[in-house]
Order: sequence, then C-alpha cells, then structure tokens
Amino acid sequence: MLMTGSFAITNVNIVSEDAKDGLLHGYNVVVGPDGRISKVGAGNRTGIPDGYHRIDGTGRYLLPGLINAHVHLFSNGKPLSATLTGPTFQHAVSAALHSPLGALLIAHRTKVNARTLLLSGVTTFRTVGDVGYEAVRLRERIESGKELGARMLAAGPLLAITGGHGSPQIALIGDSPSQNRKNARTNIMHGVTAIKIAATGGVTDARRIGDAGRPQMSEEEMAAICEEAHHAGLLVAAHAQSPLGVTMALRAGVDTIEHGCAMNSEIIDLFGDNPRSLRGWSALIPTLSAALPLVKLSREVTGVDEIVVANARIAVDEMVQGIHDAKENGIALGMGTDTAMTYVTQYNTWRELALLNEYGDLTPQEAIHAASAENARILGFDQVTGRIAQGLSADLLLLKRNPLNDWRAYEHPEFVIARGRVLQNPQIERFELVDNELDAMKA
Repeated sequence: MLMTGSFAITNVNIVSEDAKDGLLHGYNVVVGPDGRISKVGAGNRTGIPDGYHRIDGTGRYLLPGLINAHVHLFSNGKPLSATLTGPTFQHAVSAALHSPLGALLIAHRTKVNARTLLLSGVTTFRTVGDVGYEAVRLRERIESGKELGARMLAAGPLLAITGGHGSPQIALIGDSPSQNRKNARTNIMHGVTAIKIAATGGVTDARRIGDAGRPQMSEEEMAAICEEAHHAGLLVAAHAQSPLGVTMALRAGVDTIEHGCAMNSEIIDLFGDNPRSLRGWSALIPTLSAALPLVKLSREVTGVDEIVVANARIAVDEMVQGIHDAKENGIALGMGTDTAMTYVTQYNTWRELALLNEYGDLTPQEAIHAASAENARILGFDQVTGRIAQGLSADLLLLKRNPLNDWRAYEHPEFVIARGRVLQNPQIERFELVDNELDAMKA
C-alpha cells in the first residue's frame, strides 16, 4: 500500500549511534508535505500538526533507509550461467544483450530489480556497470516523478580494456588514455551520474589463479578517465582487488575502491589524502556478499569452476584484511553488495551488514552507519539523506524487531519510506533455494 502526504511516526525507537544503548526511546518523527523530515524529538516534546496522518511506532524500530553503493541491475542474483561469464560465448552473449530485443529485456529487468531494491529497504543506490544506459533512463523517470523508485546514481557501462573485467557485456573498451577519455565522455554525454573503471581482473571471469587482482588498466588510462569525470563533477569507482591494482587506481584519482585488498602504508595514505580525487580523499566499498558464497558453498551449488573458487578465496582474504585496515586507520568505509552476481539477490542487502559484523568485526552500529550515513557521505548525499534529522529526506525503514540484536529484522520491513512516500508491508519475490543456501553458509 502506498501512502502520500504529511505524516508522523509516533512513540518509536530510533536506532542511533548517539544513544547509550543504541536507541532513542519514545520519539516522534514528523514528515512534511515536501517529503522531508520537519521534526525529530521525544514524543512528549514534539507536537504533531493537525491533519497529519499518524503511524504508531510503539514497539517498533526506525532507521535510515539502506544505501547500497555497489549495484548491478541486469540480473536478479540467481546463479549466473557459465555461458554468460565464460570466454567461449561472451561475444555472442554481448551481441544478444545489445540487440533491440535484448535492450527491451534488460530495460524490463532493470526496472524490476530497482523496484525490488526499494521494496526491500534500499532507498538510495549506485549502479556500477550496466549493459547500456537503461539505468540512466530509469533514474531520469524517477527524478521526474514518472516512476516511484529509490534515489540513485547510474554509471552506465563500466570502462575496461580489451578482454578486461566486464567486457564486452557491460563495458566500453579502451586501450589507451585517449580511448578511455573518449569512453568517459561518451558515458557523460549519455547522462551518467557516476563512472566505473575495471582496474583489475575479477573473480567470476577469471581464467587463471591470480587473475582477480591482476592489474588491467594502466595508471595513465585511469587518470584520463578520472580527469574527465571530475570535470563533470562525477565520482569514479574502481573495481580493484590487489595492492598493486588498488595503488594504481588511487594514484590515478579514483574516488572509491570497490572490493579492496590488504593495505600498505602508501594505500592508507592515499585513501586519506588523495590529491587527484574529486574531494581529496577516497573510500573503500567492500562487497563480501559477492565473494563469500563462492568460497563457502560447494561448486555443485554455485556452478562455478575451481579457478573461480581459488580467485574468490584470494579476494575474500584480501577484502577482509582491507576492512580491518580501513577501520584501524580511519578510512571512509561504506557498504555494497554487488547485486546481480551469483547468490547476490536484489533484496538481501541486509546480509552484507551481517557479514561486515561477522567477518569485518564491525559492531552492529558501525555496520548500520556504513550502510546509511557513511555511504551517504561517500556518494555525496550527506546533505540529502542517510540520517534521521530535520531537513533531510524522509528515507526511512520501520522494523518490527531491533536490528542491533537480529539482522533478520531487516528482512521484512513493516514500512519502507522513500522521499516521504510510504510503502506499507512491501512484498517482493524471493528465491527460496538461494536463501536456504545462504542461510546454511558456514563461517
């Protein structure tokens, strides 16, 4: 059910880092007709204007909507066929995806998957590799009010080298600084609001052990992309999974490192002080949801080969150490899931928070912060969303249970509120087999 107009959530428990036990008890949150939060305060001191609809929050828990900084919309997270990622038919698959019929199919999938993200509680996200510009067009419809959807940044096709990660299915190919500069300009011309680079090889398209972290794009090529993107005011994300690949990407001016690695002193310094980046600093977006199932689940279940498993194991070890290094050194640490990858559904963003807690040793409060206020800061939305504060957009989740004690509280939100528009008891399609396998995944 969709509700619009002015409303207030009354007598609710707000999950807050500022509270001693993580909760502000018995608060009222008032949302005005513009979809922004107009008041936040203790219920006995915060009045509600006449005519406002009231949502009883007694015994409920209110949080900022989830922000997912690493999303793909071309698939739903069921195990990807080896045909799609393997070398034998990659050009045929790419041709099919970019055909007129394929474009219609991808546009439909993009809309469905974006809707699933919203209904599961993701009120802001960034795509980091699309087949074409279908996510750009969807974003434009959402921003114009023609579609109900999450706030989003859309990257369009990622930028890669010939034979590189993501190519040719979801990438523009460039093999020199000038070609990659042109590809960045092409994306910008099509209206993207983010840029993604494949700095190193990846796990799912690895052909040899070690491919996932092997540098692919040169520092000069990445610097050309960053210059073009930054001139347009856009942040640049880089898929990078090894110390050398991460170092090269940061030197080139990349704003976010996707996945990550164990950090040395140069990497730590560049995250904190990166003069070629858009804002003078860079952030880490780990994606444990994408790699861990390939390691923890059997190949009979995932359908991947032993080379992919070996690369996934290396990537997981690097990523986990990178998370610890980021936390220890005060590096901006966000959250992404790599939706659409094998076993990364569009509706299980909450599982990444649980993994950051379990493997990254983030406290529940720190994991929630990464997926809300910190991601908002990293993506440039901190003056718009990410917190429950006066003047910010009402992007909120109302849960029946306390997520600080039970991550599954996120699984079935009672209300998802996006820009002040209220969705009650949202229903989504779930994949029982995938969820059962993830539930059984052992540390």
